[in-house]
Amino acid sequence: MAEPAEAAALPAPIDTLLAAAVARRFYLEQRSKVEIAKEFGISRFKVARLLDAAVAHDIVRIDITVPAEIDVPLGRALTERFGLRHGIVVNLGRGESGTAASADQWQSGRWLGTAAARLVSEIAEEGDVLGLDGSHAVDALSEAVTRLPLCDVVQLTGVHGRDLAHDAAITAVRRTAAAGGGRAFPLHTPFLLPDAATAAVLRSQPATAETLDRFGLVTKAVVGIAAWDAPHSAVYDALSERERETLREAGACAEVAGHVLDATGRVIPTELNARTIAVSVAELRGVAELIGVTAGGRGAGAVRAALRSGLLTGVVTDATTARRLLWRDDPDALDDPDALDDPDALDDPDALDDPDALDDPDALDDPARTAPSSRSTE
Repeated sequence: MAEPAEAAALPAPIDTLLAAAVARRFYLEQRSKVEIAKEFGISRFKVARLLDAAVAHDIVRIDITVPAEIDVPLGRALTERFGLRHGIVVNLGRGESGTAASADQWQSGRWLGTAAARLVSEIAEEGDVLGLDGSHAVDALSEAVTRLPLCDVVQLTGVHGRDLAHDAAITAVRRTAAAGGGRAFPLHTPFLLPDAATAAVLRSQPATAETLDRFGLVTKAVVGIAAWDAPHSAVYDALSERERETLREAGACAEVAGHVLDATGRVIPTELNARTIAVSVAELRGVAELIGVTAGGRGAGAVRAALRSGLLTGVVTDATTARRLLWRDDPDALDDPDALDDPDALDDPDALDDPDALDDPDALDDPARTAPSSRSTE
């Protein structure tokens, strides 16, 4: 068995003081190694050795306070498997030991929104029209985004709360537009109306119509992905029990921008569409870049349905959900959304905690697993 490497030696007490002084200038004063070497009359190579020794002997302690990180191999595997342009996977709740720690779903959603903000900042271009729905993921994105090129921002779904002037969805649109100095086009209307006639009247109002007319101009958009009956599902909360039962019988599985999907990714047509103020499925398919963001937690079935729909060009999700999408035991589970949320349905439970397994190219070529899906243009 190999012996553990010994820490860099500090041969004399004066070197401890020197290491502390060098570390203070480098880490706290942000001075370069060349500057520090000149001040103390030593080589920059000795400065580097002293910095290493300072860390090894706990003179300097480095704490990473953010309990999340981007999992690049998982994101790449997700992108390849489902034919996406962008696959961002956030490993949530990571502590100093590198093991997963418990994190509440709200905080998980904030980190996913932060990752989505980073992605949007990278892909947005001047002149883009950015569309945002009213999901919690988009609210988190708007709080995290700090810079955007000049682009207009359009609200894609009506307000879910009672405050039509200060709802979180409206605030998110304005906040995101301000990050790039563009114009904001909010929707000061409810998402779901009592009847189709009322919805038609509201759509004809000048301020609402101005926003609706921009749906067809949206070039990039971010929408939340949720299980249709999840606590954060705007559709589910707005339905009567009879309407919920109808959707259950139709195989409702996921919700994206106010539209309900079954497990195969098919949009379930309902009379609710006539009562909602929201972007249509046809308009979503016309968006060049449509990014779906999950809420975190147990929702792999909903995410798979959204990926199967052909609507998305990218996804932002957590590592646990990504692993459930990539690794399963029974090929028949592809048609069983509930099985995706059952840990016993996974091929190897240990694989959930083994990101190195994703580097096995043979696993990605297993015909028993789902093939990449391309985005529908119909």
